Amino acid sequence: METHKEAAPQWKTTIIVSTSLQNHNTNRMLSAQQHRIRFSDSVETGTFIFPLSGTAFLLVDPQDLLENFDEPGLIERIKTFVQVHRNSFLLLYAPFNGKRELEILSLIQRRFFGSNLRILPVRNNAEMVKGMLTIAKATSKPHVDSIRDRMSLARGHIVESSPVWEMLRDTL
Repeated sequence: METHKEAAPQWKTTIIVSTSLQNHNTNRMLSAQQHRIRFSDSVETGTFIFPLSGTAFLLVDPQDLLENFDEPGLIERIKTFVQVHRNSFLLLYAPFNGKRELEILSLIQRRFFGSNLRILPVRNNAEMVKGMLTIAKATSKPHVDSIRDRMSLARGHIVESSPVWEMLRDTL
């Protein structure tokens, strides 16, 4: 199986990034992996968009928030982000899980429960890049078809080798 991984070409994609993140370490990490990065002033501050997979990520750093993190600015920013992007993820950057980070996570989870927002807590830039690329790759068109085909084959194999199905076949 390792030889298959080595033979597979590296996945590359285009990423639209908010100009507010132009000097962020994640851009250097994405560029080092040879992804094409386009900066845009017209996207929400702190946003990474993967057009081929239809996913968008909003970076929120609790350190950037004021003491009163219940402020409407954060909630409105997230609400706008969720309304614009149907497949939306919130990257909650928390290098350590202190009381304040957990309160912010809890507040956001309560406020956006039932919406299409998924929250991905990340501890460092490497986790952030890995999480974004994993989700974007798994939801991009050629890969989602491949995953769907492999899941179908696995389901068929499980059904064929299931003792329950063998028992049902014997009774029929």
